[in-house]
Amino acid sequence: MIKPNSQTTMIQEKYTGRYQNLKLAEALSNNHLYPFACDELSSIIDLGYSQFPKDLKAFIFRDCLSAFRLLPDTNTSAAVSAANLLVKSVESAFPKQKKNLALVEFKQAKVALKRRSKSHEEHIDIPSLPQDILVHIFSFLDVSSLLSSSQVSRSWNQATCEGSLWRSLSDLHFSHKVLIHIHPGIDWREAFKKEYILYNSSKMLKSGRGYCSYCESVVWHDNLRCPKKQCRLKSGKKPLDLMLTHQVVNYLLGTTSSSDESDSEDESVRGLWQWRI
Repeated sequence: MIKPNSQTTMIQEKYTGRYQNLKLAEALSNNHLYPFACDELSSIIDLGYSQFPKDLKAFIFRDCLSAFRLLPDTNTSAAVSAANLLVKSVESAFPKQKKNLALVEFKQAKVALKRRSKSHEEHIDIPSLPQDILVHIFSFLDVSSLLSSSQVSRSWNQATCEGSLWRSLSDLHFSHKVLIHIHPGIDWREAFKKEYILYNSSKMLKSGRGYCSYCESVVWHDNLRCPKKQCRLKSGKKPLDLMLTHQVVNYLLGTTSSSDESDSEDESVRGLWQWRI
């Protein structure tokens, strides 16, 4: 017979083990994944914080502090938006002492971000590369990274609008669905945007997560594929089962949801393009 204290310890270890498997701390240190990690932290706090054991709350608090401290190093509009969403969740769920400590970190990060942005504007010196080289480099990026790159400079923005980049992404995400609608002079970037919203494939951008059946893990996807080399070899071109943020929270809680839809889904899909275009 399992003693009550032992049973409580086992439950706490199960929660913390799942949380550590999500590797949020690692994702926060990655400029590309930072906004997704903040969004996920926010959802975890909103949907599950009150149900978590004390040890797991300590992990979440630690990662929130890290998120705010790392914000000045990230310095993108998507990162700032995600951090603002996270601080609202912190304000609504954390106890007073932890909330105050987190708010201090966030305010310090905003000040540092403002100073760094001003300094960057004064000293910015982006090497000028030929457009064909930029397009070739950008051809290796996923959707989110390509959109972020469009904000760096005027020449980068021009290169990211190259139709061949968006046609390749259309082939990757939609197979031949988009090709049905082609006509001379098509704007592939705009066509991709419309199809992305229509088919709701940007669910993967909302969470950045997928479930890999080969390693049986929730992972940060890499162009719809598991980042682990052995899984990519086994899966061929088969994409991951993409996950919404609330599904990641359900994984953490050990529950399932009867619906994969949310009322604000369409708004969040369009919000991605508003942030980055």
